[in-house]
Amino acid sequence: MRYDNGGDLLVAVLRELGIDTVFGIVSVHNLPLVEAVDRELRFVPVRHEASAVNAADAYGRARGTIGCALTSTGTGAGNAAGSLIEALSAGTSVLHITGQVESEFLGSGRGFIHETKDQLGMLTAVSAHAATVRSAGEAGRVLREAARAALTAPGGPASVEWPIDLQYAAQTDTPVEYAPTPVPRPDDSELDTAARLLATARRPVIWAGGGAGRARAELAELLTATGAGLLTSNSGRGSVPEDHPQVIGNFATTPAARALLADADVLLTVGTHFRSNETADYTLELPAAHIQIDLDAAALGRVYPVQGALQGDAAAVLAELLPHARAAEPAWTNRVAAVRAKVRATLHDSIGPQAAVCDAIRAALPRRAVVARDVTIPSSSWGNRLLEMYDPRDNVFPRGGGIGQGLGMGIGAALARPEDPAVVLAGDGGLAVHLGELLTLAQEWPRLTLLVFNDGGYGVLRNMQDRYSERRSGVDLVTPDFEQLAGACGLPYLRISTAEDARPLIAEAVASDGPTLVEVDLAALGPMKNPFTPPVRIPGLSPAQ
Repeated sequence: MRYDNGGDLLVAVLRELGIDTVFGIVSVHNLPLVEAVDRELRFVPVRHEASAVNAADAYGRARGTIGCALTSTGTGAGNAAGSLIEALSAGTSVLHITGQVESEFLGSGRGFIHETKDQLGMLTAVSAHAATVRSAGEAGRVLREAARAALTAPGGPASVEWPIDLQYAAQTDTPVEYAPTPVPRPDDSELDTAARLLATARRPVIWAGGGAGRARAELAELLTATGAGLLTSNSGRGSVPEDHPQVIGNFATTPAARALLADADVLLTVGTHFRSNETADYTLELPAAHIQIDLDAAALGRVYPVQGALQGDAAAVLAELLPHARAAEPAWTNRVAAVRAKVRATLHDSIGPQAAVCDAIRAALPRRAVVARDVTIPSSSWGNRLLEMYDPRDNVFPRGGGIGQGLGMGIGAALARPEDPAVVLAGDGGLAVHLGELLTLAQEWPRLTLLVFNDGGYGVLRNMQDRYSERRSGVDLVTPDFEQLAGACGLPYLRISTAEDARPLIAEAVASDGPTLVEVDLAALGPMKNPFTPPVRIPGLSPAQ
């Protein structure tokens, strides 16, 4: 197959991948690619390269597939690096294509415009896969190999740098049929050990992480067969819909869930890596009888000891274990339901007037809707726990914990699924990192409600300093007038200042066929009952007196 230039070849590969929307910033070092995508597919011109990767990342998450970002070389690729780290942390599939200087000047160090030292090395450090296009005859192979690497579990971003002269050149391409990537399977003795352990369980608990999203049916069947309680990591939310009576959810470190774990006789974990913030910096105690399923061999036993370590695809392994499942003691399943109710009621009460906002979001959204969240107090305290999720593809958030990524993710997810409404939870501090994406929101006009929780700075760090220190540093920030800001961008604006405002105003915004900026004035709304601080240890410090 022959193509006039690299842009035409890229469009053909993206169509093979089912990608119809690409996010990026146009440059002299990617112009043929952008022009072809804009002509044949949809090019979304974001305002910062980091947002291009965040949007492509969330586009893939919301669809359960892969997204694509286009950036320039040098500084442009460097700007993308932080968001590539997020995709790498989350194991999400992103095809990142960046320009490069003309091939004859690669590595010359002569200061060619947009040139940087060892760009491929930088991309290798923040990607699961990185490669350079070195001839017009190999670009198709390089692109497909990158996409394959991004889509192969455990996943992650794949970066391709493409010299500008080779982008303009005519391309020759021969598509290749790749054999399926072999999937590990536990050996029979490992399965027998785990099956015997599962068969003894009368007080079982299951913990689902991000890897459980590929085994939703098997996980739900296992819950029915055992009567077990289901804890989740943040990434595992929605693997079984959170209105299921046995789903406790992302509450493992609460007192009631800790007590349940202490009395459990068998724990089965599926595709979770026990992140520090979900295990109280690894102080959470788990049952000694622990079966762990993970596709990544390095994850097995890395954080907690296991008696049954099973490397393999979660759906296939659970299917082999299901015949050995036994029903729990009836009192245990009743206790699971009680714990589920208790942890939710306790959190709902503790967040005070913000509970009305949480309730209003869930009431306004249909069952299938994207909820994207930045790192902010409402997300960390209740958005990641209390706001129910029914499908892992609806649960979009920065798993690596980086601030400022929520709006870009929300835009990508909303454009991935234009038939579904999307909501973004962001703080004023996080939104300020990429305020320019408000212009992307206005330009692309997705069906997206942006809830900005305004507390005049970095509230979570302010709470930490108020608790552990005698002064504040760097946490109190100038906040824009969001009504004027929305007006300047041509965006509709609403303001929540009381709990009673939440339901009608959020319903109005969600019902709109375009974007709305909704400011939640936290000073007017009123405080939570207890100031939220993150679940991290502060070495050598105790709360300020």
